[in-house]
Amino acid sequence: MTAVSKTQLYHDLLRQAQALLEIERDPVANMANLAAVLYNGLPQINWAGFYVLKENVLVLGPFQGKPACVRIALGKGVCGTAAQTQGIQCVADVHAFAGHIACDSASRSEVVLPVFKNKSLWGVLDIDAPVQARFDEEDCKNLAEIVRLFEQNSAL
Repeated sequence: MTAVSKTQLYHDLLRQAQALLEIERDPVANMANLAAVLYNGLPQINWAGFYVLKENVLVLGPFQGKPACVRIALGKGVCGTAAQTQGIQCVADVHAFAGHIACDSASRSEVVLPVFKNKSLWGVLDIDAPVQARFDEEDCKNLAEIVRLFEQNSAL
């Protein structure tokens, strides 16, 4: 994927997300729509969805893809690490990530972005890919912008 085509792809995804989020405040509806937009709009991914923090555990929320792990402890796997550190995790090879949780054995790389409500962790956006090193800095930057739109436009 060239830089220009990736730039245009994210421009289009951001516009689509903005259009959906500006008309709805319900976080479940918005998570469902964003998961669908990302799953159907990003090439070379096999899972896109949310985990919501409930009683110090990440609980599966709306997603697109194969069935997934329902509960993830903070600090466990890529999602739990993103939640615990409250930072983006961009993992080129999930099999080299200590403590990786293999919900789908086809996944090879993963990006997880924390979601905040009033500066406190609310959940994470998780995207998996069946190819190694699928995600780069441009993906992280643009996905973070989509997460910010979700945070600003959802009644979290």
